[in-house]
Amino acid sequence: MDDLTADHRTGIARRTLLAAAATTAAAGALAWSAPGDAVAAATAADRGAAFGFADPSRAVRPKFRWWWPDGLVRADEIRREVDQIADAGFGGAEIAAVHHSVTDASVLDTARHGWGSPSWVTGVEAALSQAARRGLTIDLTVGPSWPAAVPGITPDSEAAVKELAHGAVTLAPGTSYSGPVPEPVHGAAPGVTARRLLTVQAARVNTAYSTRKETGLDLDSVTDLGTAVSGGALEWTAPDDGTWVLLAYWVRGSGQTPEAGPHTDPPSYVVDHFSAAGTRAVTDHWEAHILTPSVRRLLKVSGGALFEDSIELETDGLQWTPGLPDAFRAHTGRSLLPLLPAVVLDNSNQVYTFEAAVTRQIRHDFWETVSTLFNRHHITALRTWAHSLGLELRSQPYGLQTDAIASAAILDIAEGESLGFKNLDDYRCLAGGRDMAGHTVLSCEAGAYSGSAYSTTWQRFLRTMGGAYAAGVNQTVVHGFSYAELPGVNWPGYAAFTPYRGTVGYGESWGPRHPTWKHVEDVSGYLGRIHHVLRTGRARADVAVFRQTGYTATGIGASWFTATGITLGWTHQFLSGPLLDLPNATVRRGRLAPNGPAYKALFVEGDFFYGSTATLSPADARTLLRLTRAGLPVVLLGAWESVVPPGVPDPGEVDEVRALVGELLAQPRVRRVTEKAAVATALAELGVVPDVVHSTASTLLNAHRVADGVDYYYFCNGKHAETVKPPVAAVDHDVTLRRSTADGVPHLLDPWTGRTERIAHYTEDGDTVTVRVALQPAESLVVAVGRPGLFGGRPGRRQHAVASEADDVRFTDTGLAVRAFADGTYRTRLSGGRTASTTVKGVPEPFEPASWSLRVEDWRPGSTATTTTVVAHELALDALLPWSRIPELADVSGIGRYRTEVTLGDGWTGGHGALLELGAVTDTCRVTVNGHRLDPVDVIRPVVDLGGLLRKGRNVIEVEVATPLGNRLRVSDPAVYGGTTRQAYGLMGPVRLVPYGEAEARTR
Repeated sequence: MDDLTADHRTGIARRTLLAAAATTAAAGALAWSAPGDAVAAATAADRGAAFGFADPSRAVRPKFRWWWPDGLVRADEIRREVDQIADAGFGGAEIAAVHHSVTDASVLDTARHGWGSPSWVTGVEAALSQAARRGLTIDLTVGPSWPAAVPGITPDSEAAVKELAHGAVTLAPGTSYSGPVPEPVHGAAPGVTARRLLTVQAARVNTAYSTRKETGLDLDSVTDLGTAVSGGALEWTAPDDGTWVLLAYWVRGSGQTPEAGPHTDPPSYVVDHFSAAGTRAVTDHWEAHILTPSVRRLLKVSGGALFEDSIELETDGLQWTPGLPDAFRAHTGRSLLPLLPAVVLDNSNQVYTFEAAVTRQIRHDFWETVSTLFNRHHITALRTWAHSLGLELRSQPYGLQTDAIASAAILDIAEGESLGFKNLDDYRCLAGGRDMAGHTVLSCEAGAYSGSAYSTTWQRFLRTMGGAYAAGVNQTVVHGFSYAELPGVNWPGYAAFTPYRGTVGYGESWGPRHPTWKHVEDVSGYLGRIHHVLRTGRARADVAVFRQTGYTATGIGASWFTATGITLGWTHQFLSGPLLDLPNATVRRGRLAPNGPAYKALFVEGDFFYGSTATLSPADARTLLRLTRAGLPVVLLGAWESVVPPGVPDPGEVDEVRALVGELLAQPRVRRVTEKAAVATALAELGVVPDVVHSTASTLLNAHRVADGVDYYYFCNGKHAETVKPPVAAVDHDVTLRRSTADGVPHLLDPWTGRTERIAHYTEDGDTVTVRVALQPAESLVVAVGRPGLFGGRPGRRQHAVASEADDVRFTDTGLAVRAFADGTYRTRLSGGRTASTTVKGVPEPFEPASWSLRVEDWRPGSTATTTTVVAHELALDALLPWSRIPELADVSGIGRYRTEVTLGDGWTGGHGALLELGAVTDTCRVTVNGHRLDPVDVIRPVVDLGGLLRKGRNVIEVEVATPLGNRLRVSDPAVYGGTTRQAYGLMGPVRLVPYGEAEARTR
């Protein structure tokens, strides 16, 4: 048996893949099988349901971002849309006031139907009550659109968002200035009438410190000119030792309003996110105007979370709050005012700089202070208030230079986004905060695509999200579902983001307006099962990467791990300093946070956000020393002999941190390397190995969770987005998995069908099992390693295949069966050491159906913007082509039903089955064979196992395909969509039937 070849093992890998497309029990019950097989399949399905995988609960199913045109909604339509969402298999919705597509604000009638108005509250009550009936949850955004804002305040109010605007005058050496205090370089926003002069300074220019965008200044030259100001005028003479700059700093409201307003009457203004007053304005408004007794009662039943979008504070100057100088002094022990030139902003750009290292330290201290204020006064305060209502707090805690990793640890649910995040490490930052704090859910605003309204496919959506799940995401908030109606809109109804500035806007407005909605329950079921697995037990990650600066949404990863480690199976998350102060930051048996992610090692490198400088605060250095003394392996990359504190050091602090790092480097569980490539060697020396090991480097991604001795592994072949450079290729190689239970065996969990199956071909060695994984780009699968019988089937140890010449090996009720796609005798080596020999014969060659009939439901605008007319087309096809190449269908969107007949000869027996390979399909599809509808089709790799459904003689195969609406809108609404390119819709193939034979594997 030693001559079993790698080519045959590739065939075995196909089984791992094919099982993920398993069909109904009827399809799988081949005639030769023992009667008990169908019972075993039913038992497996029952156990899967008991586990919650087969029919995931509403709590783990995907949600929609539900866009309302403020309060211009009807209660009956709201209830109808809740039913549509529930009937499609989703778990809830987030109500958001969004109307970027509306150019004539008068149609919104904001005075009577604005956000928070009685009509809006009535709509919320209808949504909550109907959701309670259907078992859904409803999330509420903290204000209209984003950022957080409420009516009842003005730009000058204490609670309104503030900015620090600067004015500047440049003076030649020895020049005198006499005149008004320099005005801000940008005028105030509309509605801003008040301002306060914070301070006036002079600073000497030092061009040696200047950069391409920043003017260099000498820090020791900064002079307070407060005494030179009188009656709004300033008199001062510059020394003759260089060019000087006069700087005036004005505190004023930024006047920012929420996106695409107005949403309320009076207008809403964004609140101060860094003060108690700003958050109190939000909660006070809700308490006074929104939280009716009915709403309060319903929130306890069907409310899910209070939601806040990303921190998009858009100011001309520096984001500010009046308490910032005092907070900075309390945090650092120093005055902020002399340091202001280093942090002042002009349209988000730095203006001045001191010597580079000092400037880096000042900016670190400033934003660390801002982060502390944001987390204390905004996130923590909102969370406490949300809990009082029976809600959780879900938020996107990024957008400024604040510690989003620490924020994620505070939030009940942290959220990222597929549009704004640049790679998977952005999610891994939030996942680190979630898991160290002991939370469960990492959410994602999913599937927003610029310029793709009504042309988005679910295939594209899943290609985007597959990698995000591997990086820790386990809740999907789909972008989005628009309320149906609004006066003046075109077919197919109101859409929040299209048209956008007169052209195609952001996708997508899902719902019954889409032909693919007929199949969307298949997609929601798939997503729900993925979520279920990824919320089971606790996440595991191999390595924690320490971040001195906890930003996210940056696309900045970790040395070696992001580029190389992931391709070998390693997983990592990011931690910032505050997470090391959490109760979970303990070490047991060499694992950090043993009751959570159980990191095997901590990796520390220079701060990527500040020139890759090796920085550590004394407090963090002491923590690292404590952790490694408790047994945690630590790897440091970089020039740690010259480590400095990240902020402006106190006297003696540089020496202190260098002494601590010196002591750290002397510990037996610590390795220091100077090259990225040496990280792997250092980990090996420390005995640290990943839970997943690839036999070859690849684009395979994984996520690992553990519950009750069962290891759940999610795999996806891909990256964050569907377009990568270079493109993701297919993977087909061995993967070794660590198991928590000594007798654990691998099971395949099919997220498309909900079926579970014990894998029959694998090897084991101590605490690992090895399986073959073969996935096309963006394809995914789930493997659970646990005790035999965990998901049904026969408990106890059974002989399995360790090698086979056949294409596939599977368990039956009576033993092992092999599957082959060609006649022959196949040897299979069993775990007990014996060899089985199996003969398969009479397998027909693969073939393509010769012709098809096609009936198309052509969706067109109806008599109103929300009604659709269907026109039928019937065609006979000698070859499969995209609709765009068929004259009658070139601009058609809708649902196509393809039908073909296949005649099988007398040689077709009960020991034969076939795979149906559909080839290219856009977008969703379902398959029926001889009147039996098959389980949902994987839209990424549409291959289905027809099992025993084919019979001798005539067979009818039907494929139903649903498309986006884009091609129809090109001609029905050309002013907006006419410039888009026709998409290739329909079943394009090539479609192949690939017969196989199955027979029992009998030993000699």
